[in-house]
Amino acid sequence: MAVMFTLVVNFGDDLEAARVAAATAAGWPPLKAGHHRIPLHPATITSETSEYSESVVYAQLSVLPVAVGFGAAPDRRLPRIGLTSEELTELGRGLYGLLAEFDGYLAAMVGWDPDSLVDTEYLRADLTDELTNGVPDGLVVSEQLHRDLGAGRHFAPFAPGFVWIPWRGVEPSTLTVDKP
Repeated sequence: MAVMFTLVVNFGDDLEAARVAAATAAGWPPLKAGHHRIPLHPATITSETSEYSESVVYAQLSVLPVAVGFGAAPDRRLPRIGLTSEELTELGRGLYGLLAEFDGYLAAMVGWDPDSLVDTEYLRADLTDELTNGVPDGLVVSEQLHRDLGAGRHFAPFAPGFVWIPWRGVEPSTLTVDKP
């Protein structure tokens, strides 16, 4: 099973906005993480179409830094870059900087496998109490989704049209190379 440190962005049914974001990511310079400069793999777009038509009902973009995760298919032949929690936090801030350039999405997050946390149905059905209490940190949502969720006071401005629960960064864990 792969464990990936990534930026995941839910574009809802806006496949064109996901494509524009992928093109933006393709031209993005390598991100700083301590003394490392880490490039990004080409962004991947996963989409689902309606069973009744060819229209897209869900488009998700993933931006994966090169050689940072564990077992990611694009990194199979590359040596892994072990990063401290501080370096991963710097890398994550760089990914949030990239996200600030995107438009047209509903929810986004940086972290270790954050895919489920950008699913709007999951946010509505299972995380209303957490959102009210300012969890999970790093979650970015459109202002419209924020209103729909009634998510409350823990959100702050992120970029025009978007708010977030400010990200606290990465804590030392078995996924970091911090010294005990």
